[in-house]
Amino acid sequence: MSPVTVVTGGSRGIGAAVVLRLASQGHHVGIGYERAANAALDVAERVRDIGGECVVVQVDTSVEEQVDALFDTVKERLGPITGLVNNAGITGPLGRFTDTPVEVMRRVVDVNVLGAMICARRAAAEMSTRHGGGGGAIVNISSGGATLGSPGEYVHYAASKAAVDTLTIGLAKELALDGVRVNSVQPGMTVTDIHAAMGDPDRPWRNPERVPMGRPGEPDEIAAAVQWLLSPDASYTTGAVLRVAGGL
Repeated sequence: MSPVTVVTGGSRGIGAAVVLRLASQGHHVGIGYERAANAALDVAERVRDIGGECVVVQVDTSVEEQVDALFDTVKERLGPITGLVNNAGITGPLGRFTDTPVEVMRRVVDVNVLGAMICARRAAAEMSTRHGGGGGAIVNISSGGATLGSPGEYVHYAASKAAVDTLTIGLAKELALDGVRVNSVQPGMTVTDIHAAMGDPDRPWRNPERVPMGRPGEPDEIAAAVQWLLSPDASYTTGAVLRVAGGL
């Protein structure tokens, strides 16, 4: 049987790259998106063009009922779920912490932390041998900001991603004997449209000397790490926080 993997935030950027790489490796993929419907449908068409199977579901990951609907649809259409890539996330506009509205902070925490928890909780219930599942793997998408702090840009976002890494470590230990591996990937500066959304589309190319490798990363370079962590080759890897950030 083919692995069945749910990818949240799968319509653009790193999420879309993950979807396409997993499909190329034989995964059936549930593509979760919140607003970018056309982009999600385009990704689904590309999956089908390479012979993959997928389903597209709109979801706000901070809403439990919508997460349940996502997982129910994927399971019904594609089969038992074997993996989750917790990729949905937002930053809000760039700015100093004292200038960041509380409503922006709250939404970032709702999506990046609570949303990741809700999705991981449902995935664990689906995959855990304790609950009758066949095992599986969760990969949480964190950020290099989780340890760098992102001063002057989005401290609140960095803090939310540090929480994601703590979630990863705790869940990895809790689920280790239940057949579920849990890891996270910390991308560094990556070329996606998230920078335009936060108000600085040229940000990945500014001050390249910040990155030891002298360039931003590409989404597929992050997707490669995610794909490995989901694969049997990573069968003894759990609780890892894998930095993919060009040396940062």
